[in-house]
Amino acid sequence: MTRTTNPNFLNGVPELLVLRLLRGREMYGYELVQAIREATGEAIILGEGVVYPVLHRLEREGALASRRQAANGRSRIYYSLTSKGEKRLADIAGSWERITDAIRIVLEGPRHA
Repeated sequence: MTRTTNPNFLNGVPELLVLRLLRGREMYGYELVQAIREATGEAIILGEGVVYPVLHRLEREGALASRRQAANGRSRIYYSLTSKGEKRLADIAGSWERITDAIRIVLEGPRHA
């Protein structure tokens, strides 16, 4: 019998956050780092060394589109969600909802009638 186990789901947190935050509007990398910090009430602080590889991978996979724009004398790359990214977000969010619901049940303990 083949046994399947859950992947190390914490590895998916940066991808989930990036996709969800880009769903609302396009952002450049450092702006996204700050948005993650703010949106999570500083419970999750991801550095650029985590966020940029996620952005690049998602772009390669077609989940994100990018465009370069000059701003304040600098060139920034803005990322936005594609339709493929929307689907990926829906899939990941659904998985996370099932996982967090299951963990919540365990943390709350058995319910007695």
